[in-house]
Amino acid sequence: MTAAGLLDTIDRQLDWQRDLYRHFHRHPELSLQELRTAERIEAELAGLGLETLRIGGTGVVTVLENGPGPTVLARADIDALPVTEDTGLNYASTVDGVMHACGHDMHLVALLGAVRLLSTHREAWSGTYIGLFQPAEENAAGAQAMLDDGLTARVPRPDVALAQHVMPAEAGTIGTAPGPVLSAGDSLRVTVHGRGAHGSMPHTSVDPVVLAASIVLRLQTVVSREIQPDQFAVVTVGASNAGTKSNIIPDRAELLLNLRTYDAALRAQVITAIERIVRGECTAAGAPREPEFEYYDQFPVTINDAGANRTVTEAFSDHFAPGQVFEAAPATASEDFGRIPDAFGIPSVYWFVGSVAPETLRAAVEAGTVSSAIPANHSPFFAPALDPTLEIATRAHVVAACAYLTP
Repeated sequence: MTAAGLLDTIDRQLDWQRDLYRHFHRHPELSLQELRTAERIEAELAGLGLETLRIGGTGVVTVLENGPGPTVLARADIDALPVTEDTGLNYASTVDGVMHACGHDMHLVALLGAVRLLSTHREAWSGTYIGLFQPAEENAAGAQAMLDDGLTARVPRPDVALAQHVMPAEAGTIGTAPGPVLSAGDSLRVTVHGRGAHGSMPHTSVDPVVLAASIVLRLQTVVSREIQPDQFAVVTVGASNAGTKSNIIPDRAELLLNLRTYDAALRAQVITAIERIVRGECTAAGAPREPEFEYYDQFPVTINDAGANRTVTEAFSDHFAPGQVFEAAPATASEDFGRIPDAFGIPSVYWFVGSVAPETLRAAVEAGTVSSAIPANHSPFFAPALDPTLEIATRAHVVAACAYLTP
């Protein structure tokens, strides 16, 4: 049996996968709290006669050894977001304030489906397949937690690592690209200090509210005036917090920043500019203390190896119909997947899976309302079209793996 023949049997398990998807969507769990999710994944794998490892707290790994050949690691993230769902689905989240708003439920069920197909049809391939279900992608903690818990020593060394993500593109399509496909991401908490005073006596203060406002304004020039126009960088001030009462000038203010870049040298340049601006404005304001910088939720850039991407893309093009596989533009979102192949020192491929019903997308394109009418990841309205997205995502995992594992 070939990989194509193996996938001819996928219809026999799609009802099982759809039920699983609805279950996980109804019962989302936040990063590093995916206890029931991990237990259900383990139960499904045990039902296939497979052993599992718990790595990184709520991470689950299964290893399918099937004779000589390469070793492929396929990863799916499993955590949800602190978002209140507003999709109106009859399988919407039952957990207040928590939602699978980024499609990780789709990712994990697609990988479970791929594991079932490969486990059931071992005559179609040879080698080792590692199914890795990773917690806490959303706060950039999960991949590192698994590595800190000995991932590289507890599973066979892979030859390649694979992962995918649903995106608001046309359902039934897959996007691939060599090189950077997701940006590096850094969150930064900046605390600036002033001198508190009564609101009626501002002359006795060093006002951190005004200081923070000056910093926010000046930060807008980092990308517009310091970065070459053909290079990519984003600096976003997501929050500015200070004070408790209208007649009190507080003694400190806090800014929360988010940075996105594709290039390590450019990232360093942006960070240097931010810290220079903050310190300069504090000096200009006469701040009594130096500012404080705390970096957190840091994601590496996701880079597709050119050769591995070519192998996977050619396999996709051979399997799927013309027009289903397209060259994707890099996305400005970020991921911690790259830490896993980096730790093993192996190439990786990360591709995008469309999730918007074709007729819905066509109508939005014709009306010129794509940005407003098509919910993006992290939206309370984000609801991937279950069909054909789940089947395509499952097929993609199997096809990509068999590009290496087919005898």
